Order: sequence, then C-alpha cells, then structure tokens
Amino acid sequence: VSPGSPAIRSVFILSNPIGRATKCCDILPNQNKRYTATFQLGYTTDTLDATGRVLTRTEVSATKEDVEKALESFRGEIMQLPPMYSAIQINGKRLYDLARQGIEIEREKRPVTITELNLLSADDTQHIYQIDVACSKGTYIRTLCADIGEALGCGATMTALRRTEAAGFSIADSITLEEAEKLSEEGTLTERLLPIRTVFESLPALHLAGRQQTLFQNGVKLDLARLNEMKTMRGYTGDIRVMGEDDVFLGISVADWENGELKMKKLFSILEG
Repeated sequence: VSPGSPAIRSVFILSNPIGRATKCCDILPNQNKRYTATFQLGYTTDTLDATGRVLTRTEVSATKEDVEKALESFRGEIMQLPPMYSAIQINGKRLYDLARQGIEIEREKRPVTITELNLLSADDTQHIYQIDVACSKGTYIRTLCADIGEALGCGATMTALRRTEAAGFSIADSITLEEAEKLSEEGTLTERLLPIRTVFESLPALHLAGRQQTLFQNGVKLDLARLNEMKTMRGYTGDIRVMGEDDVFLGISVADWENGELKMKKLFSILEG
C-alpha cells in the first residue's frame, strides 16, 4: 500500500493519541461545563451576542445590586429556549441555517441546570457585567445573558465568553495552542497528554484477565454469571470501566441483566498508547 493511500491515513488516525481520544466524547461521565461570560445591558441582537444584528436599544436603570438579585432566579433547574442561531436540528434542519435565511420557527424550552452563578465584576456606568457560570450540558450562555436582561427589563447581549472547565478539567489542566505546537516540534507533546482512562475513573471498575480479556477485546458478550466482580454490582445499569491485565484500560461496557450479558459500549484497549 502506498504511503498516501486511505488505508495508511486511517491507521495513522487510529494511532494518533489525540484523534483517538475523540472516541470518548459522546460517553463522558461528566458532561458539566463552566464559563466566564460578559454581557452588556441595554440592547439585544438576533444572535444574542455581539456579532449579531441589533434589534432593540433600551435605557438602563439597573444597578449591580439589581443584577445580583436577578441572578437568584436563574440558579438551579431552569427552562431555556434554544436560540435560533444554534446547531440544534428540528425536522432535519439546523436552526442556524434557518436563521440565516431569516426564518424563525417555534422551539420548545428545555430543562438545564445552573449549579453556580456568581457576579464577578460590574460596571454600572457602561452597564457591563461579568459572571461565572457552572452548568449542565446543553446550557446556552447567550440565552442565559439574554434572559437576565429580559428579567431586568432592558435586554442584554453577551459580549465575551470563555469556557473555563469541561468534563472535570479546568483551564489549569490545559496548555495553549502555542505551547502544544512547541512541544510537538520538540517531540514531547505526547508526554503532556493524559491517558483516555482518566475521564472514566469515576466509574465502577471491572477487571478481566486471560481468555475473558481476549473475548472482550474481540467484541464478544461475556456471561455475567462468570464475572465475580459483577455480583457486587447487581442491578447496576450505568457505564462500567473495564480494566485488563497490567491495569490496562480496555473500554466501557454495560450490563444487560435481563439477558445476563456484559455488552461492550466502546473499545479503547487497542487504541490507547
């Protein structure tokens, strides 16, 4: 096979430690996120952020104290209306595609959870406020800012946004793109990467060895009755972290108690370096 063939490229992608880690994105046990956001009171846009077309401008009388009081009603579980400029699909069409055509359709509000919401800074002269938000997956911070502005009666538009935490990892755990490029040039980038197993360490573990490990890696469903550790997890229906000999992370599985089988959800062992 020639070096530039699709087969070779596919093998490279699977052996690339960064590319292979994307396989776990849809099954992360911790989907919560945290953001630092800035919004300005007194105007609204069609995108709910500063890049959009201005829709309204309103005189602002709200103060820092008013903003802090307004935040109280947005803590905990709330209902949010997804913005038109979002990647959500309705009837097979992305909302942002419709929005760019000037089409607005009816959307249903969705439950999201705001676990923390704090005011970090306030400029009552420019009506600019910065908040720290810890929230569940699916929360739109643009919408949150717009809803705060609506609650204050003057509208608001998000002017800046920075994600500070995702899947349990914070900014402190990360490196910049420039640092990554330098490490790559030095050939030491992989030394800074956390193993894929790290994001699953909160899950209960099942240890396999010998033939059971081989069968699991080949995609064979295992008999729960033959797995002694599963007796202590009787009835557990969540994801299970499967470990092999020498503490190798094999993958994620789920227990099908009705049929007495351990089913593979995602295999990582042959991909993890």
